[in-house]
Amino acid sequence: MTMELQRLKVLGAGILSLVVMLGVARFAYTPLIPVMELHAGLGTAQSGWLATFNYIGYMCGALIAASVNSLITKDTLYRLGLIVAVLTTVGMGLTDNWLIWSILRFLAGLSSAAGLLIGSGLILNWLMRHNYHSELGIHFAGMGIGIAFCSIAVELMIDHFSWEQQWFIFSLLGVLIAIPAWRWLPRPTLATLTQQNANLQDNPPSMAFMILMMLAYFCAGVGYVISATFTVAIAERLPEVQGLGNLVFLIVGVAAAPACILWDFVARKTGILNALLIAYILHIGGFLAPILGSGLPSLLVSAVLYGFTFIGIVSLVLTMSGRFYPSKPAKMMGKMTLSYGIAQIIAPALTGQLAEQTGSFDSGLYLAVGFTALGIAFLLLAKTLGHQDLSTSFTSQKTTIQR
Repeated sequence: MTMELQRLKVLGAGILSLVVMLGVARFAYTPLIPVMELHAGLGTAQSGWLATFNYIGYMCGALIAASVNSLITKDTLYRLGLIVAVLTTVGMGLTDNWLIWSILRFLAGLSSAAGLLIGSGLILNWLMRHNYHSELGIHFAGMGIGIAFCSIAVELMIDHFSWEQQWFIFSLLGVLIAIPAWRWLPRPTLATLTQQNANLQDNPPSMAFMILMMLAYFCAGVGYVISATFTVAIAERLPEVQGLGNLVFLIVGVAAAPACILWDFVARKTGILNALLIAYILHIGGFLAPILGSGLPSLLVSAVLYGFTFIGIVSLVLTMSGRFYPSKPAKMMGKMTLSYGIAQIIAPALTGQLAEQTGSFDSGLYLAVGFTALGIAFLLLAKTLGHQDLSTSFTSQKTTIQR
């Protein structure tokens, strides 16, 4: 097998793993919320709490990713995550017990962390060891593809299958996608040198920089999870858009799929922190669109801006984290995601409660706007600390976080 073919298979494994562990295990739930509310007795506040349990699991997975140093162990956890993603998806259709659903969403959150953090770290480590660009844009396209995949699947199934059967079909599709995601990712090597005998040298950031970035990422997590959980529900509550919720969520996925590649390009031109600032500003626009506008056009604008920016923020932050720790990329990724995960525990339950009390999701969207604006302030402070020369001798690219 040529190296180029192997690179494509590794990237393909990463994309498909995100389709399974983020798409099927996490994002299938979002378009299914209205169906489950209508036919399975799921309440709006309960749907928010289920998302919260999912993110508690995700945060626990981030703790594991941050604490495990062995690449062999991480590879095992990655493969276990693929199995758990499928089993928890099956389980969602086997019961209508809210407590069991909560446990399953928690376990699905663990699986999501295995895909997003441990899988990303393994992919980035392989790329750096083989002297390819240390960028995750192509890999993270799997998240957008997963969202689009789930939206299309629910739209095709909704008039023909019950909510339980839709979960079962998702689990079957998950098995088919998980097979190449398992087989195409090589077992990791323990070598400390790249193929060109360059040393994988860690370059940890200062504690102040780390804290500011964790705070900024926390703020992004609040905005991300509100839309990730309730995008379809927001659309279905508007009479003029009712029935088009899955279309809106599909647009999120379509906008997200190529976004990371474009954000990699922006980061090369402007630096990662400047690219993040641009993404946060556009992120706010996505939250404001359905508040300031009305009907389908405003929701489509919101979906495009949201899909294009949330995935870029995740990709840029995790790529930056991997470059600080090339020998163990998931180390800082896990710590950053802890802050992201805490936000995702708090925000869905709070937004669900507010929506149930007020009959509107506007308060949750304003919450997202406020926290994202605060995240911009933290990013600006982080820029004052420098870290301009984040050069990487293990790739053919000179990487810089510009002021």
